[in-house]
Amino acid sequence: MTSIVPSVMVALVALGMALAFISADYRSPTSRALALTLVFIGVAIGANVGFLFRMTPGAVMPGWLALPEGAALVAVLEFVLRVRRTLPAGELDVRIGDYTLRLGQLAAVTYCVLSLFFPEIRSRDFLFAASNTSVLYKPGFWLFAVPILLSAGSALFSGALVLNRRPDRAERVRLLALGLSTPFFMAGFVLRVEFASITVLCGEMIFLVGSVQYHVLQGQRGQFLSRFLSSQVASLVRERGLAGAMKQNYLEITVVVSDVRGFTTYAQAHPSSRVIQVLRDYYDAVGEVVAAYGGTIKDYAGDGILILVGAPIPMSNHAAVGLAIARGVREAAREVTQRWSSEEHRLGIGIGVASGFVTVGVIGSASRLEYTAVGPAVNLASRLCEQAADGEILVDGRTRELAMEVPLEAREAVVVKGFAEAVPLYALPAAG
Repeated sequence: MTSIVPSVMVALVALGMALAFISADYRSPTSRALALTLVFIGVAIGANVGFLFRMTPGAVMPGWLALPEGAALVAVLEFVLRVRRTLPAGELDVRIGDYTLRLGQLAAVTYCVLSLFFPEIRSRDFLFAASNTSVLYKPGFWLFAVPILLSAGSALFSGALVLNRRPDRAERVRLLALGLSTPFFMAGFVLRVEFASITVLCGEMIFLVGSVQYHVLQGQRGQFLSRFLSSQVASLVRERGLAGAMKQNYLEITVVVSDVRGFTTYAQAHPSSRVIQVLRDYYDAVGEVVAAYGGTIKDYAGDGILILVGAPIPMSNHAAVGLAIARGVREAAREVTQRWSSEEHRLGIGIGVASGFVTVGVIGSASRLEYTAVGPAVNLASRLCEQAADGEILVDGRTRELAMEVPLEAREAVVVKGFAEAVPLYALPAAG
């Protein structure tokens, strides 16, 4: 009874890791595939050991015991495939890597089929082969070894192709951990039970270290992004990866720009510590409004804030949502400016809203990347914000067309720097 304990412990570790991964991020396709891999590893160990310690000497291991082993191989290859699909391919042809993984899965299924049809050969010539090296020269050993090696080789080869595409550090660490642990898992097929338990446990620990590092890095990234991006963006990053979520797109969005009136004079007349506190309150107030509507704060520039509505997460009603954000920002910022204004220096808020097609994506150098939006709508919203009086929300004609249900006051068209023709102008009245 004592000798079965190590194998049971290894199986429980695998099942515990699966539960941890799926509960930590059950919406992620990669986490689900990874959890399935560990579940099948745990079931395979438990089933094989349970049968092995009840079988009589010379008995044949049933072929169905290979099914969870093959399922684990299929699941881990699916994990690598889903990781590949979270990374942008650019102009690279990724079909070779995908086909290789499918070939590996086919090899795993072949291993299961062979085990069902030839359980005696598998039991005699393949299992525990390390304790009897003479079987290495028998065709029966290679009948089962070749599919296993093809599956493992396809995972390593496709993982190397993924690393060549320069994934982010978190994914790179997890893939490297998988590669380092693979030989230890593979050894479990041919070693005796007592030794197989040790090698499989080593593989689990190697992969656990890499996975913990992955989740730590993801947590740090999420904490950082949550201060600048909406919860929807964080969800998109989990599902597609950072690079996939931030890839360049051309789409129509609404841009909201807010600016504190009288801030320059106020900053010159008050201590810097007070000025910083005003900005913190202002940023917090605006941030709560933007998060509530699913917008994205693109920039904090002194007393100015640039908000994107409809990117990176597309919104069919981005204009109406943008106007709702503008109204909420006006009310929230008004409370802040009234609280911090002095008799000599009054603070106020002006807001500009514009809609149009822009290019959104990541720009920068290798050391610094920035998510940005480029297009006339961004410039127009900024110009309208400059012209807005205290408490005023100026809106362009395109936003009016997209959000006809929102009451707006018509204004005279204005000439805006950088635009050849006068811009139709509207104002969003105060609620009530």
